[in-house]
Amino acid sequence: MIPSLLSRRALLQQSACGFGSLALRSLLGPTAASTSLGGGDDIRPRQPHFAPRAKRMVFLFMHGGPSQVDTFDYKPLLQRDHGKPLPFAKPRVTFAETGNLMGSPFRFAQHGQSGQWVSELFPHLARCVDQLCFLKALHGSNDAHGGALLKIHTGSDTFVRPSIGSWALYGLGTENQNLPGFVTICPTLGHGGVNNWSSAFLPAVYQGTPLGNASVPAEQAAVRHLHGELSRPLQRAQLDLVQQLNAEHQAQRQGDDILQARIQSFELAFRMQMEAPTVLDVDAESDATKRLYGLERPATQNFGRQCLMARRLLESGVRFVQCTHSYKWDQHNNLEVDHRKNANEVDQPIAGLLTDLQQRGLLEDTLVWWGGEFGRTPVSEGGTGRDHNPHAFTHFLAGGGVRQGFSYGVTDDYGYYTQDQKMHVHDLHATILHLLGLDHERLTWRHAGRDFRLTDVEGKVARAILA
Repeated sequence: MIPSLLSRRALLQQSACGFGSLALRSLLGPTAASTSLGGGDDIRPRQPHFAPRAKRMVFLFMHGGPSQVDTFDYKPLLQRDHGKPLPFAKPRVTFAETGNLMGSPFRFAQHGQSGQWVSELFPHLARCVDQLCFLKALHGSNDAHGGALLKIHTGSDTFVRPSIGSWALYGLGTENQNLPGFVTICPTLGHGGVNNWSSAFLPAVYQGTPLGNASVPAEQAAVRHLHGELSRPLQRAQLDLVQQLNAEHQAQRQGDDILQARIQSFELAFRMQMEAPTVLDVDAESDATKRLYGLERPATQNFGRQCLMARRLLESGVRFVQCTHSYKWDQHNNLEVDHRKNANEVDQPIAGLLTDLQQRGLLEDTLVWWGGEFGRTPVSEGGTGRDHNPHAFTHFLAGGGVRQGFSYGVTDDYGYYTQDQKMHVHDLHATILHLLGLDHERLTWRHAGRDFRLTDVEGKVARAILA
């Protein structure tokens, strides 16, 4: 029978059992067990292991692999030796055949009081360098997009593991129970797809909630299936009846966390209908704010909208947000034209996000993370492009307890290999968790007979970058 056709008396008779349990759960609030790490499938706020420097974070993911030697890792000898053979051995395994050294087609200059080198690709970010902490000696373990994306997002390039956003949500919970704690905006559906924001063997409640995907513009990245025909009380009554039936179904399937997460998702979806449309309505922002993110320019409006949505979600209590510029940075050829186009699309929005967070007093305890799955070779591919390079690449962090106007890590004279102050992806993850107040060695989940963590059995916190 359709709930809307029930009389009020019949509806109460059939659904009243659910009211008591919902009220009891609300009255009890977080218990000691549910608020400690390892508390199961509760996403309410939890105390970190130690005082955090960042309370929330945003990952600005550049899908495809930006070239470090064309963006932030300036190499004068690469310019001098353009066209010459690489004076040392290339990696034993390469993704494609490459030739001689290829100097950057972009001019570099020093900016800010810190004198950080930035290429002409990022004029807006160049004005923000005194807020940035560059990590210039990152390295991974996979030169294929799929494996490298999984490595950056989950710490493993070979097995399905929980994503970093899921680990953060599991460790800390989230501040707003009316919104998902982990949101990914316009994520890629390829190169690992959903596994990049999956909770894997963690309870399903910790998985990321996608808004749109890489195949649709950001203005279409919204919460779908809002129920405008039924009043809120009638929707609540309808849901109570459904949840009563779900509870009976679950009683026969104890330990099914996927089913439990689905049941909880119904409640979250009901609460989201009231709050999410308002939070995601970037049109409510002032014209000045929209211009700050570049929403008036066709080239920047898409990623600018993602960044502005991210700020509104973070400001509303969401723990982890990811914005993806996909899939554009894979320049095996035509690097000069395409890197310029790509940077033009993200430069102003990212600088706008940093400025906006700073002006609102949020940057101090919000960690901003920028980067791709790997870098690119200093030698050419096909004469106009660069191949994949997991042996050395650059990311940057901002806010959330990191040193400002700082550069950590050194690559060789041409930017092919890491040399000093090396950071493996596991080290990066350990450092990010540390900034969130989480000990990467203690944040574990027992699965298949052993304890797992984001950093597996590796990872060292890069304490030199801590403010």
